[in-house]
Amino acid sequence: MKKNVIICLGLLSLSVSYGQKLKTEIISSDIDHFWEAYDAIVATPDSVGQYELLQKLYFDSGTEGLEAIRQRRRYTAKEYIDAIKKYPDFWKTIRKNTLSVKKVSPEIQKNIARLKKAYPELQPAPIYFTVGVFRTNGTISNGKVLIGSEMALSDRNVNTDALPKYLHSYYKDLNPIDDIGLLCTHEYVHTQQKEMVDNLLYYCLYEGVAEFISTKVTGKPSYTPAIAFGKKNEDRVKALFVRDMQHIETTYNWLWGTNQNELKERDLGYYIGYAICEKYYDQATDKKQAIKTLIELDYSNPEQVDALVNSTGFFSGTLAQLKADYERIRPTVIDMKLSEAVGENGVVPSGPLTVTLTFSEEMDKKFRGFDFGPLGESHVLRISKVIGFSDDGRSFRFETELQPGNHYQSTATVNFRNKDGIRLKPFLIDLKTAKKD
Repeated sequence: MKKNVIICLGLLSLSVSYGQKLKTEIISSDIDHFWEAYDAIVATPDSVGQYELLQKLYFDSGTEGLEAIRQRRRYTAKEYIDAIKKYPDFWKTIRKNTLSVKKVSPEIQKNIARLKKAYPELQPAPIYFTVGVFRTNGTISNGKVLIGSEMALSDRNVNTDALPKYLHSYYKDLNPIDDIGLLCTHEYVHTQQKEMVDNLLYYCLYEGVAEFISTKVTGKPSYTPAIAFGKKNEDRVKALFVRDMQHIETTYNWLWGTNQNELKERDLGYYIGYAICEKYYDQATDKKQAIKTLIELDYSNPEQVDALVNSTGFFSGTLAQLKADYERIRPTVIDMKLSEAVGENGVVPSGPLTVTLTFSEEMDKKFRGFDFGPLGESHVLRISKVIGFSDDGRSFRFETELQPGNHYQSTATVNFRNKDGIRLKPFLIDLKTAKKD
């Protein structure tokens, strides 16, 4: 019996030691400083004095976490002062929640400990609870987790009537404080990941890794509506994503903004990344290694990332096959007509010129776009007047003014698209004018 007691005490000691190593630093002093500044500001009618109080009591007293979230989201002093003045009922009703960090900290600690168990290589990252101005509930910067408490610690009882309408569904539908542990775990995963690169699919994977692993280790379902929507509408979502994923310009259709395509569900890129990670994890025999692989994905190594995506069979073909298939169906510019004849030496006369681009198929008249050519802004062909699309959508005309002795370039960009949303293969307009005699 005594021997068993000794063994149990030994195990308890190991457990306590292990738990102590896992303890995550949670800093919430910025919230206290915000309310100190808030009380002083609302009691001060002098507008100059209000800015001075904000600077002295909140910014100057702030942690490096506050400085980081202000930089990341470009929060200005004016935005803070305006928000304090415009939304008194909001601040009054959310105050109690923001002071509850100590109450929610045990859940956060428990979830990070679970993450450490699933991913033993986990590196420590402090969690800063700050008060921002409605542009993020959570983000990261240089290994720090940054929480926007005015969003992350809200619930349905908070008065949001005066807030911009685009924020209402977030506060009323999600009850954010219920998922603070999941949010912190999601952002904590981000602190362990390698940097993103400009690739829509990779952006989605980056977010999907954090979302999938945080739900897996906490045992809580994602609070992001896009995940449930994606599961119910997978074929439609996937088909639209395959169409868009070749173009970084479509990012805000899928992530970090309001969905601009016909599905009308924001952040569906989270679902794409989540679903790929889920398939990879489910197919893996070594689950811990699968989590390690997902967290440590090197987004600057396309061979590694593409191989992982292809191995899941999430898409109907490999990424290379999908890209080739897409390129085959893209509309093109098949002819360019100028109102002035091109000389034998390849130059056009200076002066007014009308350019007509003819496309391989009918285009969507709502979209068009031009950008610099390879020679850059100093050689750009500037449009003086847009005439627009032909009635059948098969051509587009504009007027320009050419000066003598110049080399002009402009690119008809992927902002042009056909009726099905397939983007134009970029077309370079390249014109030279003769030197003045």
